[in-house]
Amino acid sequence: MVDGSRDVDVEKLISFSKDLVQFLKDDKDVGFLKQCLEQSNAVQLQCLSEYQTLQTSIQDYEAKINMCKQRIAEAQSEAAGDAEIDTMQKELEQKLQREQLLREELRVITDEIDDLDHQRASIEEQMQSLEKLERDQLRAESSRDGNMAGWCVRVKSVF
Repeated sequence: MVDGSRDVDVEKLISFSKDLVQFLKDDKDVGFLKQCLEQSNAVQLQCLSEYQTLQTSIQDYEAKINMCKQRIAEAQSEAAGDAEIDTMQKELEQKLQREQLLREELRVITDEIDDLDHQRASIEEQMQSLEKLERDQLRAESSRDGNMAGWCVRVKSVF
């Protein structure tokens, strides 16, 4: 919203603050923000679970690839037939392609997790701002009520 190197338009900032206070006065908005936070956490847990599953799959495939490489090396050292070597190389290439696809899926999931982390942080900031505004509003109301009581006592003492 505001960059440290730019001047802040105070009127726009006050207007934005008033709009934010109006928006956050409604309990539905607080509920909605809490619901969004809960959903964000649930999605994040699911993504982490999928991430771990994919990570395990990648490790399994890497182990299989290493086994294939060993088999290829053994086959070549034993002077196995060209057909067998070609078959093994094709199998290795297929597994390498599969590994590449899994890595791409992992990158996409990681990006989604990062996005969800940013959303969660934003929601938490909004919640903190809401709580601060509510505290400030309560302080202002209690201060106003305290001033009225003082005036009433002074008026009584005059009479």
